[in-house]
Amino acid sequence: QNNPQYKDVRFDVLDWLVEARDRAIGAGIAPERIILDPGIGFGKTLEHNLALLKALPFLHAAGCAILIGASRKRFIGTLSQVAQAEARLAGSLTVALHAAAQGGQILRVHDVGQTRQALALWQALGERHEDGQA
Repeated sequence: QNNPQYKDVRFDVLDWLVEARDRAIGAGIAPERIILDPGIGFGKTLEHNLALLKALPFLHAAGCAILIGASRKRFIGTLSQVAQAEARLAGSLTVALHAAAQGGQILRVHDVGQTRQALALWQALGERHEDGQA
């Protein structure tokens, strides 16, 4: 995790995810049962983590469900200037909502109730009425 190097973290991680998917399929696992994790916070710099979170739609090219596990991660603390991991709820919720908006199908979180509440409200606010108005 020290000084990670990528040519382009988006393409490098996508290539790794596709290889992992292909190994799983080769081992007899059905594609619809495969969940891919781009490894937010593992072997990546702040810039790498942000690039991957912004590129979630791109990572769907791997053709499997994407799991995002960013809850309480150090990059949230760095950006929000909150050193204590347990105090990073607001940042964790922000990342969870962003991931959901970008098509992340599975969120690994520490604060399940609060994340569920935030997602429920976010979904309700995004729904359109029958007349097409938000």
